[in-house]
Amino acid sequence: MNIYFSCSITGGRDDQADYHEIVRYLLAGGHDVPTAHLASPDLEQLEQTTEPEEIYRRDIDWVRACDVLIAEVSTPSHGVGYEIAEAVNKGKSVLCLYRKGANVSKIITGNHEKNFHIVMYDDVENMQRAINKFLSDQEILNK
Repeated sequence: MNIYFSCSITGGRDDQADYHEIVRYLLAGGHDVPTAHLASPDLEQLEQTTEPEEIYRRDIDWVRACDVLIAEVSTPSHGVGYEIAEAVNKGKSVLCLYRKGANVSKIITGNHEKNFHIVMYDDVENMQRAINKFLSDQEILNK
């Protein structure tokens, strides 16, 4: 499955270890994750010379081409919200994961649309279970 992974970059990188775990898990499951580089602790260096217009076009193209979008939303981010909205508007299924205790925007937690899912996790196993359920549900829907 082609999965767009979304996470905070300029909003803060405190959850980078969780980003890494999500991407590692998705890749280990054989999924394509064009945004896997977002989990890198060296991300700011990797994209330092990339122009904003190039990032916008590249990322929007990836969102539009993905099967589903998985976002880690514990750290607020304008970009993540934009990517989620783009995916929802294109009819993509979205999974938003957030760490227990995180203060997540009510526009995210209040969304109960059919293709929108939000799950709190308190450890890696819960995160992985949420991802498995979401992806399994998508595979059933697409058969």
